[in-house]
Amino acid sequence: MPRLLLFIPLALFIALSFFLWKGLSIDPRKLPSALIDKPFPEFQVAALLQPERMLSKADFVGKPVLVNVWATWCPSCRQEHEQLLRIAQDNKIDIIGLNYKDERAAATNWLRQLGNPYLFNIYDEAGMLGLDLGVYGAPETYLLDAQGVVRHRHVGVVTAQTWVELQAMIQALGVKQ
Repeated sequence: MPRLLLFIPLALFIALSFFLWKGLSIDPRKLPSALIDKPFPEFQVAALLQPERMLSKADFVGKPVLVNVWATWCPSCRQEHEQLLRIAQDNKIDIIGLNYKDERAAATNWLRQLGNPYLFNIYDEAGMLGLDLGVYGAPETYLLDAQGVVRHRHVGVVTAQTWVELQAMIQALGVKQ
């Protein structure tokens, strides 16, 4: 019996190695979202650039939109910003910004300096809407259909290739390209 106890550390090592290997094989950009095919969460939050204006889901229901989660503290958000400006210039789909756990002054300056690709920005200072949405961090982008149902979630930077993939999904929603 005492000899069998010697194999317990080996068995634990093998089990932990398996879980580590399994975890490393998961693509972090393919994080599942509980909201796919479910309505975007209801909210009542102030606008970033117009603090007196309260925004809600009703402000964008009626046509497909992209909801982009961003923040000034996020270096990847700066990286994707040029692509978002190009998408906004194409006028193929509106982009709603969700400024996540940020400072209003810093976010306002960011948009003034780098350009504003967003139809409007939701100011989620405490991150409560992000929590309801299941946000892991920034940037994240959600594709919503005309009824406000989440159809796709992209974790990470929106690149030119990502935009090509999103356009195919947008076209499937019936939006003319």
